[in-house]
Amino acid sequence: MKFLSLFNKTPSHQRFNYTPRYYDPLKEEMREREARIKRELKLEREEGESAGDYRSRISGSFQAARKRSKQSSESLGANLLRFGIILFLVLFIIAYIQWGQVAFYGFALFVPFYLYMKFKKQ
Repeated sequence: MKFLSLFNKTPSHQRFNYTPRYYDPLKEEMREREARIKRELKLEREEGESAGDYRSRISGSFQAARKRSKQSSESLGANLLRFGIILFLVLFIIAYIQWGQVAFYGFALFVPFYLYMKFKKQ
């Protein structure tokens, strides 16, 4: 059997030519920007005035972004309330694991006292 295989071509794995494509999003964005700028310059040359008036959009967008990034006092109060609730729940779970149902009794005594103190001020 080995003698016959000397005259035949032995099978080998198939090979193919695959050239991977590389996508660069920055380069693509740069090309789009260059094309847009060339179009605007071409329109400016033809019309003699600025096309699109992009300068006013740019100056207003910086101020709008600054206003959006500032935290208001409402969001600060909401964050503190959320932190307080999460802290209370974590402490309650730890107390329940440590002492069992005694934590429920402490919670039952604490809630009316807290509500009394909170509404007493008003």
